[in-house]
Amino acid sequence: MLIRNPQFEISAVEPKQYPNKNIPEIVLVGKSNVGKSSFINTLINRKNLARTSSEPGKTRQINFYNMDDKFYFVDLPGYGYSKMSKELQEKAGKFIEEYLFNRPNISLIIHILDIRHDPTKDDILMHNYLKSTNKPFVIIANKADKIASTKVDLAVESIREKLGLSEEISILPFSSEKKIYTDEVWNKLDNYLSI
Repeated sequence: MLIRNPQFEISAVEPKQYPNKNIPEIVLVGKSNVGKSSFINTLINRKNLARTSSEPGKTRQINFYNMDDKFYFVDLPGYGYSKMSKELQEKAGKFIEEYLFNRPNISLIIHILDIRHDPTKDDILMHNYLKSTNKPFVIIANKADKIASTKVDLAVESIREKLGLSEEISILPFSSEKKIYTDEVWNKLDNYLSI
């Protein structure tokens, strides 16, 4: 898909701040350093629309990125970063829950994991939490360039096994660094965007 004029639109922490355009939202969830911003930038072929941070855990709001008024990429605060205070974690948890359970525009949730490692305890907690929303989701196994291409399928199956996923749930390898697998990801996203 060709995105001509992607824009950062707003950071929000409560429903009244959410955009009021009635278009689909594709939500990104993952650990603080797993590469959510790079994922967005790679897919739309931009260097720094989504701000990548050298300090993990810096995103503490819900960021809405408008893709030509066709849909939004919505970047949720990363989880599992210890420097965020307990109070902030609880606060972030509340507005994330509010958004995930009550926002009707959500078309798909993308849970981004690091393909090099088994899912962590936080990853598994988040996976179970996402299942409880009853919204469609896929897994992106990021940083696929960091392992031998012959091991990618094996790593994907290992994630599937550790999370106890059925074959119906898609796990797609991805690499922001090498910009590989982007077509496969767009093909999957197209299924959830009525545009």
